[in-house]
Amino acid sequence: MKYESSQTTLTANVRGILTRRTALIGAVTNFSLSVIQVIVGIIGHSQALVADAMHTFSDLLADGVAYWAASHANEAPDSEHPYGHARFETAAALGIASLLTLVGIGISWSAVERLIHPDVGVLPSTLTIYISGITILAKEALYQYAVSVANYLKSDMLRASAWHHRSDAFSSLIVFFSLIGTRAGWMYLDAIAAAVVGLMIVRIGIDLGTNAVRELVDTGLDAKRLQAIRDTILNVGGVKDLHMLRTRRLGGIAIADVHVIVEPRLSVSEGHMIGLVVEERLKQSVDELQDVTVHIDPEDDEVNPSCLGLPLRAEATKFLLSAWNAVEQPYDITHLNLHYLEGHIEVEVYLKFVTVIEAAKMQNMFESLQQAISARPEFVITQIYFGYK
Repeated sequence: MKYESSQTTLTANVRGILTRRTALIGAVTNFSLSVIQVIVGIIGHSQALVADAMHTFSDLLADGVAYWAASHANEAPDSEHPYGHARFETAAALGIASLLTLVGIGISWSAVERLIHPDVGVLPSTLTIYISGITILAKEALYQYAVSVANYLKSDMLRASAWHHRSDAFSSLIVFFSLIGTRAGWMYLDAIAAAVVGLMIVRIGIDLGTNAVRELVDTGLDAKRLQAIRDTILNVGGVKDLHMLRTRRLGGIAIADVHVIVEPRLSVSEGHMIGLVVEERLKQSVDELQDVTVHIDPEDDEVNPSCLGLPLRAEATKFLLSAWNAVEQPYDITHLNLHYLEGHIEVEVYLKFVTVIEAAKMQNMFESLQQAISARPEFVITQIYFGYK
């Protein structure tokens, strides 16, 4: 059975069910094959078939790890794991990859020993060849099923487990030809093939292990995915630019955080709305992304002077009102907007008057208010709004 991915996200419950089912099917199949191989190997005088059974038992360990990881990887976030438990899958994938590498080394080592010291003894029975052939077909079927589910779930752990099934199929294939070659008198055929396939398995284990390690050390998404993320963000209305884009993988999902630059004098609510739209569109357009953090910036704070250290609203308002108390004018200050940009505090002042005043007096008032705060050059009045009671 093959799974085709027709949706962008999967619930944790569905993911857990499919992963556990795949692991359970692998465990039951491998256990049954191992028992049959041991019995037939002993009765049919085939040490190779018994050895292959021991190899199959190693798959039981891999399936057990996969089942355990699936039971924990989809648990909800908690205080100790605020991002969830998806990396239980990654850790399991690394463990299976390590096991796969060791198995490959073991096969190659055993093959070299058989080349140096060929086995001589009773010929294996014909039944052992049939059982070996059935084992190959069963293990390849396990591989096809597991890799299909792995691709559907985007699970490196299940992909590693699937390749372990295929490595077992390679091992059984070696045993199959070894049995035929032994009965035909070709004592070295199985050993040479075993060495080659063993090295192939080592390569597979290293590749899968490398992917798991890359995830554990927070390697980001590839350049193509990053460009897709950038394009999506820049197509959102109100976004001027972006910077500090960071991504990482957790199991079959990915998370991202990004600083989005917007018009510097937007309201807080409008900036927040732009952030929500960016988050939603990223989740819709990039399959793996399920957790996105958007930081709204009024300017590129990697380039422009920092505003850190400038007084916050309470302290700034106290200073401004204290300085302006000395300016004798018939107005009330109703509101102040503060914009922290390029290392300064730009101030917008809202004034109310009892009577209409002339334009010249407005200009004088602007200059008087600016002069009153000139001792603090970090404050700059950019706008004064006049109203009437």
